[in-house]
Amino acid sequence: MSAQTTVFVDTDAGLASALQELAQSTFVAIDTEFMRESSYYPKLCLVQLASIDYCALVDPLASVNLEPLWTFLAERRRVKVLHAARQDLEVLAVHAPHAIPMGPIFDTQLAAALLGQSAQIGYAALVSARLATTLPKGHTRTDWHRRPLSAEQLEYAADDVRYLVPLYLDLHAALERTGKLAWLEQEALEFERAELHGPEPEQAWKRLRGLDRLRPEQRATAKLLAEWRERLAIKHDKPRGWILSDEALREISERMPRTLAALSRLRSLPEGLIRKRGAELLELVARGEQARAAESGVPRPRAPEPDQLALVTRLMSVVRERAQALAVSPELLATRRDVERLVFSGDCARLLQGWRREAIGERLLAILTADAAQQERHSR
Repeated sequence: MSAQTTVFVDTDAGLASALQELAQSTFVAIDTEFMRESSYYPKLCLVQLASIDYCALVDPLASVNLEPLWTFLAERRRVKVLHAARQDLEVLAVHAPHAIPMGPIFDTQLAAALLGQSAQIGYAALVSARLATTLPKGHTRTDWHRRPLSAEQLEYAADDVRYLVPLYLDLHAALERTGKLAWLEQEALEFERAELHGPEPEQAWKRLRGLDRLRPEQRATAKLLAEWRERLAIKHDKPRGWILSDEALREISERMPRTLAALSRLRSLPEGLIRKRGAELLELVARGEQARAAESGVPRPRAPEPDQLALVTRLMSVVRERAQALAVSPELLATRRDVERLVFSGDCARLLQGWRREAIGERLLAILTADAAQQERHSR
């Protein structure tokens, strides 16, 4: 790796100088360090930026006007290089909402998956695999909020972004050679959907599992509790689990308590929460009861037939074989959930969009169509 100037930026003048240097590049590598153990919103502690010969570590906790940085990141004239981009974009969206959506994006994790690596490969593992370099792990659990940062912490933070530069150059060239660069560009457009990076309390229930197994009034209550928890977490900037644990949310939904005494018998609810929020919780349960009719109209998924499960297994085999032939991560090509949707409900939208259509979608749909035609002939 070529020599790279590294600077720590904690003044307005320093930021202006750093951005002037970085602006000369056609791309900028980006990483963030943040803390969120005791808050809903991530606390941005460091922003790392790099080009081929320059690396800037920007301290957002210093008295620095960061508006020039957000303006710089919002410019579309240069590619933004990140690893596992979604998390960093979510962090930046909290502090620079006007810079989101940010693009164009080159996600090195996504690029690696298109070249056959695991869809969830970590940064250090990818650096090792593609650049034959082992990164130190000494500060993976460091307190980035504490000041001053040590020389070792700053070196670790710089490593988190400086190796994105040769990774980008290496992966970009490999994608061009294999004809997959357009695939990456199509996939990366997903990161530019602004709604992905902001909280939507009314959609919080979608993170819950097993709702389809609940009765209509229980399901309605779970949805109301999830939205209530999310709004309180946002209002008080606390982790949602500190407001109401998943276990407690599930137990309330299943038991549907109607009195404070009934609430107090739920083992997952702390006494303090019942004293402070008991009335609110009971009101949500009552509203869930009233919403039974609306939820009753939601069709419950039918248990798949044995022949459908067999077809899913068969199609997943096709996915793995095709992924191996294309040297693409099977999970990125088509997930089991994608295939189940195709078989159980005929939902093939994702598989018939963009690069996936030719790569796998039409093959799977052809098999499904042929299977349906065969079943129809046998039923006559």
